[in-house]
Amino acid sequence: MFFSRCPAAPPENALFFAKMARYMVVLAGAGLGGLARYVLGTWIMTRYAGRFPLGTFMINISGAFLIGLLMTLFTERLPPHPHWRLFLVVGVLGGYTTFSSFEYEALQAVRDGERWISLLYVAGSVLLGYVAVWLGAVLTARR
Repeated sequence: MFFSRCPAAPPENALFFAKMARYMVVLAGAGLGGLARYVLGTWIMTRYAGRFPLGTFMINISGAFLIGLLMTLFTERLPPHPHWRLFLVVGVLGGYTTFSSFEYEALQAVRDGERWISLLYVAGSVLLGYVAVWLGAVLTARR
């Protein structure tokens, strides 16, 4: 990264440049994650005609799986550079997962009189999300 290798930076600015490098890593990851969420969510919803918010649901489940997989890799198997965790977990997955959208869509279903859809959506997201995190962790855990 540019900021961490800048040879002209005086020593008193080194901490500033190190912090800026971390912020830029998160920013880049969040942009990619948000773009992936938009593209995948749109792609899913153009192929699904139902009322259930399948795009957000699938993104939350796949994001839960990926965070389980990555965090287990990073904490138990690989000693990655700290920027990888910031980029992939905080940035990409932070931009990719859509919990706030999930909550709003559940509320809208209730407001629209679709209480059973809302209940199925919330219960399914929480239960399958947990299973996805567990599965991601199990697949990468040390044996």
